[in-house]
Amino acid sequence: MSGKRYLILAEGRSDDPHYGKTARGVIHYAVDPTVAILDSTHAGETYNGIPIVATVNDALCFNPTTAIVGVATQGGRFPPEWRDLLKSSIAKGLDVENGLHEFLTDDAEMAELARRHGVELRDLRKPPSDLNVPSGENLQIPARIALMVGSDCAVGKKTVAIELDREARRRGLASVFVPTGQTGIAIAGWGIAVDAVVSDFLAGAAERLVVEGFRRGGELLFVEGQGSLVNPAYSGVTLGLMHGSAPHAFVLCHIPGTVEVEGYPGHPLPSLPELVELHERMALPARPARVACVALNTLGLDEDAARAAIADAEARTGLPADDPVRFGGKKLLDPLLALMSVKW
Repeated sequence: MSGKRYLILAEGRSDDPHYGKTARGVIHYAVDPTVAILDSTHAGETYNGIPIVATVNDALCFNPTTAIVGVATQGGRFPPEWRDLLKSSIAKGLDVENGLHEFLTDDAEMAELARRHGVELRDLRKPPSDLNVPSGENLQIPARIALMVGSDCAVGKKTVAIELDREARRRGLASVFVPTGQTGIAIAGWGIAVDAVVSDFLAGAAERLVVEGFRRGGELLFVEGQGSLVNPAYSGVTLGLMHGSAPHAFVLCHIPGTVEVEGYPGHPLPSLPELVELHERMALPARPARVACVALNTLGLDEDAARAAIADAEARTGLPADDPVRFGGKKLLDPLLALMSVKW
């Protein structure tokens, strides 16, 4: 633990598992505790035992050290009303961690306010300035690499990577979760948000991440996925991540019952067997990865329906399937390790 105590800024989104997914990721997986959540629309309630407050002042009795932006906004930019919320956090002496595309460190007003109050602004999505194209080191490190890929965006790729990493470490394997997005970076304390990288250098950024994961002691790397090959807006980030991380295996993540790309009516999702074939065909030719298993997000289903969806995915793909959050990671980790020839 780093000693941080988080106040999560989740105004209007604390009950939203999609646009509030950064908040939920930090609450459930960060090593540092969340002591309060700010959302005036739910003030007085709790989430996971954590008090929800209306203002920064109301949160101070819980002794937060860091305010973190826990929501996604339209276009990754701050609505006007959020500026007052951020300025209030800074004025109360809180460091601010921001995962949106609008960088606080480039905002003259925010930077000056932070200087005056002696706090730090951290833009989690700001990429390193020295990125380049891949060098080939991704194919030389003696680590086994598994990349999470998805039928669409926001289907649980980060969560699956974390759950599989946890299961591997429970078995005593030298495993590392490799974060590629702002929430993963907030959870792990390192990484590169690949969706903010210049497209020419995206694969190079992914290579740097797996090399760093190996240098951090990872003999087994679980790489957080981004976007989707079939999403008309975010397919580019997926392909760059696939080729730059050079995985030995894929884990295909999916929400049962979805038939269209979210936000793009009329854009059908391919079937699970078609998605398996697509990802294997698009793998880096120098390392032709295969899909090892299917991870389902069954949050919206009761247990009987969840187990039926898992059985259906297995029947349609011929691959092991499960929900690692709901039922644990063992069933998915076993075939993944077998495909990558990892002994435990």
